[in-house]
Amino acid sequence: MYTREESSAIKQSFWTRFGQYMQPVPSAGGDKVSWSNYKTGIRNIYFRLKAERSFAAVAIEITHSDPELRAQYFARFEQVRSMLHETLGEAWNWEENAINSDGTPISSISVQIKDVDVLKQADWPEIISFFKPRIILLDQFWNEVKELFL
Repeated sequence: MYTREESSAIKQSFWTRFGQYMQPVPSAGGDKVSWSNYKTGIRNIYFRLKAERSFAAVAIEITHSDPELRAQYFARFEQVRSMLHETLGEAWNWEENAINSDGTPISSISVQIKDVDVLKQADWPEIISFFKPRIILLDQFWNEVKELFL
C-alpha cells in the first residue's frame, strides 16, 4: 500500500512520462498541444484523460453549471455523434446526466478500459496505448466540429 504522497508522486511521474511521450505529436491543426491537459478552447467543455487504480478513461465532459446550457452542448454533440464514432472507430458511452468525482452534475461522453492501475508501472504501456490514439483522434474530430460550439 502506498501513502498519499507516494501515490501522488507515482501519478505525477506517469503524467510526466505521458507528456514526454506525446510531446512531439502535433495537433490536427499543426499546433503544439498539451495532450494530458488538452484545451478545447470552449469554456465548460473538457477532454479528460483519467488514470486511476482500476481503470483508465478518455472523456469529453460538459461541465456548465446551467443544466439547460449543458443540455444544449450535449445536444450539439449528439448531432455529430456518428461523425465522432466514425472518427474514433468505436462507440463511446453517452451520459447526459452524470455526476463527476466532486459530486458536480456534468454530461459525459467516454470510453474506458478496466483492470489497469496507474500505480503499477507495468500497466503504463497499456494505459498510454489506450490514451494515445483516442486523444489524437478526438483532437482530429474537434478540429472538424469546434465551430459548431462557438
